[in-house]
Amino acid sequence: AGSVPTATVERERAIVTEQIAADPKMAGKPAEMITKIADGKLNAFFKEQTLLAQAFVKDGGKSVADYIKSVDADVKVTGFKRVALG
Repeated sequence: AGSVPTATVERERAIVTEQIAADPKMAGKPAEMITKIADGKLNAFFKEQTLLAQAFVKDGGKSVADYIKSVDADVKVTGFKRVALG
């Protein structure tokens, strides 16, 4: 999760864990498997919610972080704008 505050990570982990516990398909699954499923869901959440982990709009095969590294390793994102149409 990188620069995501610890409190946010813990809150999201609690939400994911609660969702998994409430899922009847997960009943009786080993704790290791549930932990891996929770980690996967958290990774997916943060990939979607953090700018640097999102797909770069002009090249969906790269993340924003990968694109920045390919252009210039010293580039730092200091801000961003969201544009919505319609």
